[in-house]
Amino acid sequence: MFRDHTCGELTIADAGKEVTLAGWVQKSRKLGGGITFVDIRDRYGITQLAFYKDQNADLYEEGNKLGREWVIQITGMVQERSSKNKNIPTGDIEIVPSAIKVLNTSEVPPFTIEDETDGGDDIRMKYRYLDLRRNSVRSNLELRHKIAFETRSYLDKLNFLEVETPILVGSTPEGARDFVVPSRMNPGEFYALPQSPQLFKQLLMVSGFDRYFQIVKCFRDEDLRADRQPEFTQIDCEMSFVNQEDVLQTFEGLTKYLFKNIKGIEVSDFPRMTYADAMKYYGSDKPDTRFEMKLVEIKDLTTNKDFVVFDSSEYVGAICAKGCAEYTRKQLDELTNFVKRPQIGAKGLVYVKCENGGVYKSSVDKFYNQEDLAKWAERCDAKEGDLILIICGETEKAQKQLCELRLEMGERLNLKDKNVFSCLWVVDFPLLEKDEELGRFFAKHHPFTSPVPEDIEKLETAPETVRASAYDMVINGVEVGGGSLRIYNSDLQKKMFKVLGFTEEKAQAQFGFLMNAFKYGAPPHAGLAFGLDRLVSLFAGLDSIRDCIAFPKNNSGRDVMTDAPSVIEQEQLDELCLKIDIKKD
Repeated sequence: MFRDHTCGELTIADAGKEVTLAGWVQKSRKLGGGITFVDIRDRYGITQLAFYKDQNADLYEEGNKLGREWVIQITGMVQERSSKNKNIPTGDIEIVPSAIKVLNTSEVPPFTIEDETDGGDDIRMKYRYLDLRRNSVRSNLELRHKIAFETRSYLDKLNFLEVETPILVGSTPEGARDFVVPSRMNPGEFYALPQSPQLFKQLLMVSGFDRYFQIVKCFRDEDLRADRQPEFTQIDCEMSFVNQEDVLQTFEGLTKYLFKNIKGIEVSDFPRMTYADAMKYYGSDKPDTRFEMKLVEIKDLTTNKDFVVFDSSEYVGAICAKGCAEYTRKQLDELTNFVKRPQIGAKGLVYVKCENGGVYKSSVDKFYNQEDLAKWAERCDAKEGDLILIICGETEKAQKQLCELRLEMGERLNLKDKNVFSCLWVVDFPLLEKDEELGRFFAKHHPFTSPVPEDIEKLETAPETVRASAYDMVINGVEVGGGSLRIYNSDLQKKMFKVLGFTEEKAQAQFGFLMNAFKYGAPPHAGLAFGLDRLVSLFAGLDSIRDCIAFPKNNSGRDVMTDAPSVIEQEQLDELCLKIDIKKD
C-alpha cells in the first residue's frame, strides 16, 4: 500500500500515530541548525515533513536532496508543530519521517506550481497537466464534479432519465457552423458533431421518454471569447406534457438547489423580464441586474435645439452614474475612447455633471440651457453629485453601446460583486430575426421553437412581430441556460419552415425524420439546456470558462498541449477521399 492517509486529513488528534503518505514535493525550507522542512502535496492538501539532523542524519541528508515535484513516499510519526499554520487544515501537525522512498524524480517545472503562479496563460495551457496540480485550478474541477453530481441527483428524484444521444450526426447548416467529420465508408459524405442533442431529445419525447436529461458535449465552430469554447458541456433537458411555467419552475428549482447545496446560498424566486424590457432598460437580452443604472430614453427632451447629432438620431439614451460628477476631463476622455472602440462602435459620448446647488455642466451646454438639462436629470433620477452619460444613434445599436458603457461603469464603481448572485428569466423573445442582405428570416433560437399561441396567426402576415415561447436564465449578466416550448404539430412546423424560406424538399431532406415522427403522436413538449461550463465559472467567480475545463482550447481554438488541430498524413486523406489544396501567401 502506497499510503494509508492523504496529505490533507491529519490533525492534532492523530499525534503519536505512524502513518504513510505519498505525493509531490511542494517546496523545502532549510532553516539551518540541522532542520529542514519539506511540504508534501496531493489532491487533498499539504502536510509538513520535519527532518532533524540530530535525530536521523541519514534521513536529514535525503530530505535535503528532494527537488520540487519529486514523487515520494514517506513513513513517519505524527507530532504537534511548534509553529502552527492556521491557513491549512493540517497546520497543527508535522510528520517526522522514519523512512523515505523516491518514487520518481522531476525536472524543474516551467512555472511555479502554486496558487499565485508565475506562469502566463500560454505556458500554463502548454503544460496543463502541471497547471491542474495547482489548488486553484483543481478546486474548479472539484466544483464542476459537485455541480454535475448534484444535478444528476436532483433530476433523478424528479424521474428524469439520462439518455445518451449520438455524437456523429447529420449537418444542420441553419445553426452555427458545424465541425464536420468525413466518412471513410461513405466517400464524399460527412457527419457533423452535434451543436446540441436538439433533434434527438425531441424524438425521445415522441418515444414516450417524458423526462430526459444528459450532461453532454456539444460542438460549434464559432469565434471564441471568454465564455465560449469550440467544445463545451450542456446540462440538456426535455419534458413532455408541460407548459412554459412547468419548465421554469423545474429548472429554477434546480438552480436554487445547486446554490443551496454547493454555495450555501438561499436564492429568492427569479423575476421574469420580457425581452423588450431587457433591451429597453439594459440594452441586452442578458442583463446584469446586480446594480441599477438603467437605460433612460430622452429623445423627446433633446429635439429642436439645433443640435444636429441628437436631432438626426433615432434614439437618444442615458445612464446615471451615482456620485460621479467629480470625474475629471481625463476620466471622461477615457470613457469616450472606451465607447468609440471598434468593438463598441459609438461615435461619441455626451455628459452632464449634476453639481452642487442644482447647477448642470455639460459637454453640450452650447445647445441646451439649465432648464433643459434639469429635465434630463429629472428623467434620469439624477441628483447632486451624479453624472449623466448619453449615447445616440440607431435604437438597437445605441442601446447595446449604452449597455457596454453601463457594464464598464459597474466595473469602475465596484458594483459587480462576484459574491452576489442576481438571477432572472428573460421571456418573450422575438421568434425570428431578418437578414436584410439576404432578405429572409432566420430563427432566433432554432426552427423548432413554438410561437406564442396568440401570435401564430401573424406568422404569414407580420412574422417580425411574432414572439417565441422561449426563455433564458440569466445570472449576473451571463446567459446560463435557455430553451423553449417546441412545435409538435406537423402543420405548424411546415408553416415555420415556409417562413424561414425552406422548400418542402429542403425541409424534408434536413428534418424529414423529425417531421415524420410527429405524424405518430408527438406530445406537447419543451426543454432547456444549461451551459455547465458557464454555471461552474459563475459559482467559482471566474471571468473565463477555461479554468473550469480540464483541457481547454486557447482563443484561437487550438490545444497548445497536444498541438491540435494538426496536419494529417496524405495516406489518411486518401482513405477519406479528401484532397487538401491550401494556398499559402
